[in-house]
Amino acid sequence: MELRHHQFDRISFNPEKCFGKACIRGLRMPVSSLLAYLSSGMTIEEILSEWPELELEDLYQALAYAASAVEERIIPLEEPVLS
Repeated sequence: MELRHHQFDRISFNPEKCFGKACIRGLRMPVSSLLAYLSSGMTIEEILSEWPELELEDLYQALAYAASAVEERIIPLEEPVLS
C-alpha cells in the first residue's frame, strides 16, 4: 500500500519497497540516497543522467522534504524556580 506525503506529492512511502523509507514517486529510489549523492558531490545533471527515470522536480522535492524533516523545533524552557 503506497502512501503519498501530504505536502510533497512526489514523496511516497510503501512498506513493501525500501523498508517503507521515503521514496520518489513509488520508485525504489529513497530520498536518503538522493541526498547522499548530492552531498558526495554529484551534480544534479549527473544524477539525472545516471537515473533517467528521475525528473528535476524529484530532486527539488527530495531537498524540500529533507529540509522539512530537520526543521528546527523550538522547545520552551521551564522558568527557573527561585528559592
